[in-house]
Amino acid sequence: MTPALTPAPRAPGLTAPSVAASPVPKLPDFPWDRLVPCKERASAHADGLVDLSVGTPVDPTPRSVQEALRGAADAPGYPTVWGTPALRAAVIGYLRRRCSSVDLTEDCVLPTIGSKELVASLPSQLGVRQGQTVLIPEIAYPTYAVGALLAGAQCVASDATSSVGPADVPLVWLNSPANPTGRVLPVEHLKKVVAWARERGAVVASDECYIECGWDVEPVSVLDPQVNGGSLDSILAVHSLSKRSNLAGYRAAFVAGDPVLVSSLREVRRHSGLMVPAPVQAAMTAALGDDGHIEPQRQRYLRRRELLRSALEHAGFRVEHSEASLYLWATRGAPCMETVGWLAERGILVAPGDFYGPAGARHVRVALTATDERVGAAVRRLE
Repeated sequence: MTPALTPAPRAPGLTAPSVAASPVPKLPDFPWDRLVPCKERASAHADGLVDLSVGTPVDPTPRSVQEALRGAADAPGYPTVWGTPALRAAVIGYLRRRCSSVDLTEDCVLPTIGSKELVASLPSQLGVRQGQTVLIPEIAYPTYAVGALLAGAQCVASDATSSVGPADVPLVWLNSPANPTGRVLPVEHLKKVVAWARERGAVVASDECYIECGWDVEPVSVLDPQVNGGSLDSILAVHSLSKRSNLAGYRAAFVAGDPVLVSSLREVRRHSGLMVPAPVQAAMTAALGDDGHIEPQRQRYLRRRELLRSALEHAGFRVEHSEASLYLWATRGAPCMETVGWLAERGILVAPGDFYGPAGARHVRVALTATDERVGAAVRRLE
């Protein structure tokens, strides 16, 4: 059955709480600020910087998507939070074709202003509150923990639900394929997490933004009946067009799953004015309806992956997991910032593994999102 979790109350006539009653949560320092000195050092290389630290696409946005954006540029009115009927149909069609999802209705899908916005705000929008616990992966995208903090909750980083005691856990995050490790969770693991959450009335939110980037194994969505038993109860899947369609600059994503939960999120977002711009909705519709550009982009990343992996291993790195996503999870056995510095001396910037939790303290994340020319430069410097 659908969990009892409800969105934050929206009663009329609310008054602003006092600062003492509702303190602003203390957030961690923004991790990328720590990389500024390393970036300066790497940028001093005679052949220039090779930035493999951030997974931002560098290849062109598909022409059909650009044309759809331009065609919808005359948009004087407000867009709807729910998205156009054409966009909703495109999301449903995409999930059926590419993710083997169970039957979806329009109440099961909702566009979002990129995926990071949703990840950071989902606990609050679901009504997670102080004293509750959000469960996140042991090595994880930092915004999962930030979302819990913004809701006033705590988070526990663990890959084993059995390690969680009697804590009140209303929300469990999954990430497969994973950022930063590239790990893909098998169907049996996904099934166990969904069953565990349903027994406790918790929501499972699965971040599947890299699902089109499976290299050695085929990722499976929580929307697949293999995982959920043919029911969407208590399940949400988060998808992004940033990686699959090079739309990071458009801020184009969506959430799909339990229609009761999605409808509740839609109401919260209507009150909050969280609307994807109309031209972006048109671009999303075009991108989701066009599977033809996906494979050429996959092949670009696959070639870059093979080159970088070989060069890293030649330079004494060990690459772990990395069977999917847009990253190589690599280690030299040294503390991560020491490795970041070693690479920066060669003009290569990567992300330290401890950005993603203490368990990453001896790894670095190497992004595949650089041009062929810059990847070639990195390979020459490593070999």
